[in-house]
Parts: sequence; structure tokens; C-alpha cells
Amino acid sequence: MRWMKSLLVASFAGLLLVGCAGVAHVEKDKTVNFSNYHTYAWVETQAHQNDSAKTKVSDLTERRIKEAVDAELAKSGWKESKHRPDVLLSYDVLVERSVKDDSNPVYSMPQTRYFYNPYLRRWNSIYYPSQFLGYDDNQRSVREGTITISMIDANSDKTVWQGWTTDEVNSRNLTSKEIQNGVKSIFRKFDVAKN
Repeated sequence: MRWMKSLLVASFAGLLLVGCAGVAHVEKDKTVNFSNYHTYAWVETQAHQNDSAKTKVSDLTERRIKEAVDAELAKSGWKESKHRPDVLLSYDVLVERSVKDDSNPVYSMPQTRYFYNPYLRRWNSIYYPSQFLGYDDNQRSVREGTITISMIDANSDKTVWQGWTTDEVNSRNLTSKEIQNGVKSIFRKFDVAKN
């Protein structure tokens, strides 16, 4: 019985952690056989072809994203290679202001009313439970962070896989935890083995 309670608590904690991560989306080229890919290399992205500045994120954020992706790819047996990699990896981070609509249900307060029964000469109560009154709709300003990971075939320069996730963030920069959660939620859908 005790192990059953432990299993229930662990399951609930797992669901809670999964619920904290943003929803990830992926697109992949269905004509590509991913079992042919085993190595990768990181490439820098620029806003324009003639732009000398790379993507505007801090060095620390860049390292955290690359480390998180490297760890997820290592779980699938992939290795980073500087010599003739199978695919090239790039990332993009966007943090922007957005408006979120919240719709919260509104209920009346439960009440207890009393009445006097003259036949039995005593007071009794009647309980009235809360009732649904409708929704309280409001908008609030939030910051949303989007992490996008792109995988490009090194021979054809075609994008063969792309994953992204968007979630609320607390500041203009992503924290380590937000990066880890975002990358993990993206790579939960990295099902290259199913080709």
C-alpha cells in the first residue's frame, strides 16, 4: 500500500512538471530518412546576408541553449562534429510583449438560511451551494519567449526539421530553467527513430 502511495505521488509530480513546460510544435521533411543522420555542427545565424552581427542573445544564453540541445541529441546517439557533419543546427530566441486573455469562472457565495418550524418549535438550516454566474474576462500584458531549433541538411542546405515552443517568461532574457524546459519540450517531439 505504501508503494502505491509513492507511485501516485511520483505520477502526480511528473504530470505537474509536464504541465509547466510550454507546448512544442515540430515540422519535418517527410521525404528525409533521419536514420542517415548521426552528426551535427552549430552554425551562426544573421538577420541579413550582409549583416556582420550574429543573433542578439547573450553569450551565456547561447551556451545554455547549445548545452541543452547537445544533451538532448546525445540521448538519441547524435554527436557534434566539426568535420563534414550530417546536419547543421541553428537556434533563434525571441522575447516579446503580448496580451493574454484570461477567463475565470465566477461563482456566488454559498449561503445558509434558517427557518423556524413552529410545529416542532426549533430552528433548522437550509444550505444553498454556490452557483455558476458566468466568466470574468480580462487581459493582461505578458512577455512570451520563443525558442526555435532548426536542423538543416549539410549537403542540400534544406531545412529538414524545425521545433519551437513559446511560453510566458519573467524578463527580457530567458533563465536557465526556461531554456531547459523549452528545449526538453521541443525534443520530446524529436521522433527521428520512427522513420
